[in-house]
Amino acid sequence: MTVDYPTLSKTIASLTEGETDAVALMATVACEVHHADDRFDWTGFYRVTAPEMLKIGPYQGGHGCLVIPFSRGVCGAAARSGQTQLVPDVDAFPGHIACASSTRSELVIPVRDGSGRLIAVFDIDSDRPDAFTTADAEALEEILARTFAAART
Repeated sequence: MTVDYPTLSKTIASLTEGETDAVALMATVACEVHHADDRFDWTGFYRVTAPEMLKIGPYQGGHGCLVIPFSRGVCGAAARSGQTQLVPDVDAFPGHIACASSTRSELVIPVRDGSGRLIAVFDIDSDRPDAFTTADAEALEEILARTFAAART
């Protein structure tokens, strides 16, 4: 299955129109993205809750890690660097945190509010190796930027 990103983007925009609460936005995005493609095994947010610290936010799928420091794992790398992390093989990623043993590849995108402040990372795990493309990353970066432009935490 390939994601119809234009339709997904319109759906999320419609569902979140006028909403500024970051957690409500995260819950809606996690749900809609998770159900958009069967490659997406775990889909959710890790929120910046303290300096250099991420805590689990709204998600879809099995359990996730509760706390991830910026210094560890793919999510930490995205938060620390401010750059999207596209990881075709998590076992080859130095310091990968195995929150779920089934995860084979991962896509993590930094999420910023309208002022440019990092508020979270958006994490998608797949039980398939090399499940994500740069097209996935670019489309989701655009959706997240538009959705969280007016977010308040």
